[in-house]
Amino acid sequence: MIQHLQDTITLNNGLQMPGMGLGVFQVENDTTAEIVKNSIEVGYRSIDTAAIYGNEAGVGEGIRRALASTDLQRTDLFITSKVWNDNLSYEETIAAYEESLEKLGLDYIDLYLIHWPGKNKYAESWKALEDLYEQGKIKAIGVCNFTIAHLQDLLTFARVIPVINQVEFHPRLQQTELQAFCQEHHIQLEAWAPLMQGGLMDNETIASIAEKHGKTIAQIILRWDIQQGVITIPKSVRIERMRENAAIFDFTLSDEEMDILNKMNEEHRVGPNPNDFDFAL
Repeated sequence: MIQHLQDTITLNNGLQMPGMGLGVFQVENDTTAEIVKNSIEVGYRSIDTAAIYGNEAGVGEGIRRALASTDLQRTDLFITSKVWNDNLSYEETIAAYEESLEKLGLDYIDLYLIHWPGKNKYAESWKALEDLYEQGKIKAIGVCNFTIAHLQDLLTFARVIPVINQVEFHPRLQQTELQAFCQEHHIQLEAWAPLMQGGLMDNETIASIAEKHGKTIAQIILRWDIQQGVITIPKSVRIERMRENAAIFDFTLSDEEMDILNKMNEEHRVGPNPNDFDFAL
């Protein structure tokens, strides 16, 4: 379990990835640069973006500004992006990676993910990711929103095991069977929408735990993630919220409190179900 904001988790290929980062989903490109710069100056080292977010250029500009204003080097940062569903042939995936790299203005991407499995659309794309990885153009490769069935299928032909499965994960959607499968196969689980897109901010059960610790509901949920060994990437656009989200390393949830949160699962999604949504464009 990580103990500080910049602590890392070792992925199955030996790469070190920060256990907590910043997500920039639904952040406008023209505001992304300042947000990313601020987050790095606050202490975040992991930034998660995607081609479909339309803000990779802003992320890259924010990185350049942060490196200019600090003593940090590019190697101190961990940058994730993702290939979208209209680019899942082999050639399209290669081109999409190169386009993301150009927009980010980087020499390499630390982690590159298939954004959604679609309807059996990922085999060629995964081969492309494997080739990019083996050529040293990506430090690690993984997937998003893959169910157990998707992962089982992928593992029948993959030369490289995914390092990450990034999925919707929060107290109302705990995906315990998927989490166990990923642990068994040394695939790190990463949470998107860890705060259920704000849907838990008035939850009385979590509020009572937060009051006991002198913390916010968001801090309790993020601490719950960390204590389970799940990488988390909450979205924040304000410095104050970035600092607040990161202030979760000075307390510990008890076994009883963890159990209370663990019993909140309702298999409730705020995003699409990967089993019946293929994002065909």
